[in-house]
Amino acid sequence: MKIGAVYPQIELRGDPEAVRRIGTTVESLGFDYLLTYDHVLGAVHEGREPKLTGPYTEKHPFHDPLVMFAHLAALTRRIELVTGILILPQRQTALVARQAADVDLLSAGRLRLGVGIGWNYVEYQALGQDFKTRGRREEEQVELLRRLWTEPLLTFHGQFDHIERACINPRPTRRIPIWFGGFSEAVYRRAARLGDGFIFTGAPERAVDGWTQVERALSEAGRDVRQFGKEMIVGRLDKTPQEVAARIEWCREWGCTHAAVDTMNKGFATADTHLEFLAEVRRHVGRS
Repeated sequence: MKIGAVYPQIELRGDPEAVRRIGTTVESLGFDYLLTYDHVLGAVHEGREPKLTGPYTEKHPFHDPLVMFAHLAALTRRIELVTGILILPQRQTALVARQAADVDLLSAGRLRLGVGIGWNYVEYQALGQDFKTRGRREEEQVELLRRLWTEPLLTFHGQFDHIERACINPRPTRRIPIWFGGFSEAVYRRAARLGDGFIFTGAPERAVDGWTQVERALSEAGRDVRQFGKEMIVGRLDKTPQEVAARIEWCREWGCTHAAVDTMNKGFATADTHLEFLAEVRRHVGRS
């Protein structure tokens, strides 16, 4: 099982030195990957109808994951760079294909693209995309991304995207893995049909139920569950490094292929305090 760390960007005030320090130190501590969350805009929640239901507001800073990973590609050598998740349907598909291909090329094949549909309709409006069709658009986008990454020239006429005898160049030298994240039956089924793995977060009980639905959908799609990744983001419900290490061991026993440690919401105000916690987790995991 691979063990990663979540970049704690909402607590580091957009500090570029924190990006460099955490990226390089996570690698030196022996973690396998760095995962980062995504929001283009933060929005005021009050006075909106329908209500915004997600946890982030205009006060939470976010770096663009692919820009951040292009930077870290030059500073690291080994760790995988994971979007967990990129809100795909609010972005232009061809542009994501171009940016992801470049990050993968610049990092020597270390990008894993986690995708989802998000919850913030304000972002969709600002980016000129339809919030109501985001699930259907994501399905089409995954197909188009893979074609753009592999075909020297293509024509594509879908419901949302149209390309006439065009391509991206250069293309990735390998198959960039696409994983899904989310909480609904629809996304579990979508991931089982189209994805390479699933990123779970939140309560373990909810993740266990979600994985049961993914397994059922994989079977219906005629896919081998052993070839499908299972990741759990841990740490949100655990206060000490020892508790996080125990949760990672639970993930291992549950059959996870990946587990990522989230150090946010623990009162840490600097990159160093986040890294001290991660180092202690790593020591306890090593002993176990």
